[in-house]
Amino acid sequence: MDAEFPVVYDRILIAVDGSEEAERAARRGLEFARAFDATVDVLCVVERKSLRLAATADEKSRLRDRGETVLEEIEAIASAIGQPVTTELTDGKPASRIAAYAAERDAGLIVVGRQGLTGLEKRLLGGVTERLLHRSDVPVFVVPKGASDAAIDYSDLLVPTDGSEIATAAARHGGAIAKRYGSTVHVLNVVDLQAAGGAFNAGGLDRTFTERLEENGTEVVEDVASEIDDTAPHVTTAVLQTKSFDGVAAGIREYVDDADIDLVVMGARGRSNLGRRVLGSVTAALLRTIDTPMLVATRPS
Repeated sequence: MDAEFPVVYDRILIAVDGSEEAERAARRGLEFARAFDATVDVLCVVERKSLRLAATADEKSRLRDRGETVLEEIEAIASAIGQPVTTELTDGKPASRIAAYAAERDAGLIVVGRQGLTGLEKRLLGGVTERLLHRSDVPVFVVPKGASDAAIDYSDLLVPTDGSEIATAAARHGGAIAKRYGSTVHVLNVVDLQAAGGAFNAGGLDRTFTERLEENGTEVVEDVASEIDDTAPHVTTAVLQTKSFDGVAAGIREYVDDADIDLVVMGARGRSNLGRRVLGSVTAALLRTIDTPMLVATRPS
């Protein structure tokens, strides 16, 4: 698997904005870079809209000065752990500029916080993160506001899969991380009974039909497990049924809590048990509702 589908994090881009969430993400990203012996770029984007709203040249200068201060703070954190970084201050639309800069620098991973503050103290990075996932061809490592500040531990990784190509690509990222950290990879398929039977019929599905859905889910997780078995030290599989109106996302959240998952690795979009393209909405729902870091693969390979 490594030879055919290499997962490489030789260069990591960390996007910051001066918020606590962004600093927490930066610390995670710096540690991740050390584990993979990666080069690190740190980018701060002064939102062009903020510059336009600034009334004077002095206000614009203060916005840029604040950005430089943010970068200096991350440089200090990196220096304390012996991780060299290159910093860049730029302006523009944050999601577009981050994606473009990642492409320019040939980054293998982007690290962002889920929420943050712009120079005008407006909550921004949550929306930036989702826009970034639409624009970036580079996987995005998202550290939510509620992520633990305790010692970073990736003992248990969750790879939700629906059998799609992009979900399998995400699993390869999970395998690469597991290899580096000695993690157990949990491969999960969630059978969404509400989607299968309709909102008012999930409890009355034919048993043969639900068994067939579970069999399909078992095949899906076993296929993914075989993809990463040579890379990940430990792989376990599970198929979970859910009747929740929140669908697949609810099943994943339940598993994250029950198995004490440290990192969720999944695709940005995919298909359901019934062939519907729903994993994108699942990913978005999880990004907004769980306090576990997520690595989101944005393209199949």
